[in-house]
Amino acid sequence: MEKLFEIIYEDDALLVINKPAGLVCHPTKGDVYSSLISRVRLYLGNSGQPHLVNRLDRESSGITLVAKNRDVAGELGSLWEQRTVQKEYLAIVKGHVLEPRGMIDAPLGRDTESSVAIKDKVRTDGAAARTEFVALCLFTREEGDFTLLQVKPFTGRKHQIRIHLAHYGHPIVGDKLYGGDEDLYLSFVQGRLSDLQRDTLLLANHALHAHRVHFTWRERDFSFQAEPESWFSSFVFNEGTAKQGQSVLPILQELSQGTPISSPAPQALKASQHLVHSRRG
Repeated sequence: MEKLFEIIYEDDALLVINKPAGLVCHPTKGDVYSSLISRVRLYLGNSGQPHLVNRLDRESSGITLVAKNRDVAGELGSLWEQRTVQKEYLAIVKGHVLEPRGMIDAPLGRDTESSVAIKDKVRTDGAAARTEFVALCLFTREEGDFTLLQVKPFTGRKHQIRIHLAHYGHPIVGDKLYGGDEDLYLSFVQGRLSDLQRDTLLLANHALHAHRVHFTWRERDFSFQAEPESWFSSFVFNEGTAKQGQSVLPILQELSQGTPISSPAPQALKASQHLVHSRRG
């Protein structure tokens, strides 16, 4: 039997999963293994009524919470809506991010100039969106310069982290939609992605991982952490620097000391400053 998923935590009310990249949260088509919620139903059988509390994009990996009944789903959903949940991601982006940390403060709305219906962009009349980043590790491969970022969204807009980092001049590695050529996304969904396009992307899935969440619920503190998949860590370590599949977490723990998830937000960098940074390189 195919492995359903990696379980981080489970009790009578809650199931916490480390979702793999490339798996949709809700079913579209295919067999019972084709979506995360379908796999959860297989796992639970008739013992629950699972509801996804949070959802990740198909290509994003990491922490996904599943409530085992409607009441729990409502309670946890309220925490997300009230923005009391602290969320932390890891992202590998193109280029060396020279600022050690910053806040991207740029509103988001629909990209009406795009041929992709789901695509958004930074626009002055959009919904407020703020994303904090900390540069953890700058590294170089034969394909170019890259940075491992720790990212914390303060709002929960669609594709927020991906749009903000691309707008800042450092798109996420492997991002087919916001990496600068949306034809990569169109080719992918139409099943015509060429070998040359795959080589351009560098990775089969974009390098965005939901690493950690923390929240208080029913008078208890909950904190969950998920290991990135081996391809993510291997890209950071680079061939010849570290063996395939080595964990990125020891580096993260060492480099992020003094910047806990609950640290005060740095001074915001406004949209005009992002554009200057983008023009620099």
